[in-house]
Amino acid sequence: MNKIKILWVDDEIDLLKPHIIFLESKNYSVITCQSGQEALEELAQTRVDIVFLDENMPGISGLETLSEIKTINNSLPVVMITKSEEEFIMEEAIGSKIADYLIKPVNPNQILLSLKKNLDHSRLVSEKTTSNYQQEFRKIAMDLSMVSTYQEWADLYKKLIYWELQLEEIEDSGMFEILESQKTEANQQFGKFVDRNYEDWFTDTDAPVMSHTLFKKWIAPEIKDQKTLLIVVDNLRYDQWYAFEDTVNSFYKKKKEDSYYSILPSATQYARNAIFSGLTPLDMEKKYPEWWKNDTDEGGKNLFEDKFLDAQLKRLGLDLKWEYHKISSLKQGKHLSQNFKGQKDNDLTVIVYNFVDMLSHSKTEMEVIKELASNDKSYRSLTTSWFKNSPMLEIIQQAQTLGMKLIITTDHGTINVKTPSKVVGDRDTSLNLRYKTGRSLTYEKSEVLAAKDPKTINLPSINMSSSFIFAKNDYFFAYPNNYNHYVSYYRNTYQHGGVSLEEMIIPFVVLEPK
Repeated sequence: MNKIKILWVDDEIDLLKPHIIFLESKNYSVITCQSGQEALEELAQTRVDIVFLDENMPGISGLETLSEIKTINNSLPVVMITKSEEEFIMEEAIGSKIADYLIKPVNPNQILLSLKKNLDHSRLVSEKTTSNYQQEFRKIAMDLSMVSTYQEWADLYKKLIYWELQLEEIEDSGMFEILESQKTEANQQFGKFVDRNYEDWFTDTDAPVMSHTLFKKWIAPEIKDQKTLLIVVDNLRYDQWYAFEDTVNSFYKKKKEDSYYSILPSATQYARNAIFSGLTPLDMEKKYPEWWKNDTDEGGKNLFEDKFLDAQLKRLGLDLKWEYHKISSLKQGKHLSQNFKGQKDNDLTVIVYNFVDMLSHSKTEMEVIKELASNDKSYRSLTTSWFKNSPMLEIIQQAQTLGMKLIITTDHGTINVKTPSKVVGDRDTSLNLRYKTGRSLTYEKSEVLAAKDPKTINLPSINMSSSFIFAKNDYFFAYPNNYNHYVSYYRNTYQHGGVSLEEMIIPFVVLEPK
């Protein structure tokens, strides 16, 4: 193994002999220079791993040398060492992207710590993360055998996401495979849990907050005392929220974060309409048949969200000045962003943002998106990149300036489907890959949650003999006809509507402006 090479630049290098001997005893190779010019000449012919640079030298100063080094090799880590504690020197050095800043006199252990922080950081973090997950693995496995409430499932899911985000940074494929197997097992157990309890949640007082109760229980109390921006990002998973949370935190501080459960099907038509109406799909069909569309009905399924919301606000006795906006294109987002000051007098501004849902569906249809979002890690990265450059962030920044409270939530999540499940139905059966409704459905019982009488789970029936089935785990429904082509086309795509942690347990976040 090659020794790590250090270039140490100091006009009083002889005084640093003990430090150099110490580093050489730790198996580092140290090259010394007494001026900035000498250092630049050395760098032109020698590859080094890190530079220790004195700030106060005759001739070319440390800051000037730093600038020249960055011109030669911008990625080379430079540690600035100085006697001065003047603020402007620190700011100049930090602005020039130094790796570390040490004040003389330095002791050998400070130097060693700086080396490990800058050169061994990835390895040390990797080893520590792996070790911590190995310890946590047994605890998660034990939790999986004991978890019994909807809150415990939400906590466990967030714990799995935490470790997924930690392990993806260190690129330990072995550990990641172990985590993936835990996620699979968790989804298997979660499917059984939902199967046992879902029907009771509509009548039980000890039920999770769900799509149709979200507004009344959690949103309404938040909008009574402060002008509020409510953003519903269609199809936003918990891990995606965590991926761009830091960007939001630059403008807002988190007041509350909780998770609620999407109703089944965990699909826009059902879940988002339920949020805005405050009603189950069955009640929506009964109460507002002119606004509700069943799966096989012609026409749009989510065209009346503003009307549903208006009716719910009146039902709750909330006399508010409010506006509703649905954003499905960059042009619409830009237009709202440019005119957002017009919302300043509203008590409530509601924005439905459709981009993430459009992204997940594009992965099915477009080869370039399949490549860009080949797995959950790249899917998160793509979402974050979009958010940082989107009108949605511009709107959030403006809302902060106007002193508005911010609520971010979603209607459902999505799951990367990998395993086909054979299903047979008549030609009127719905087309969704994660749920089906229709007559005479034939399916693998172990792979689905079935509702033979949809009314028991507050869903409307298309006709008297219709039933619903929901795919569990990472299954997707495939017809026996042209089976192989169908499976190869839809495998490793993002779908929603079924029963999984990723689809059903979703974030609800309340933030205050900084």
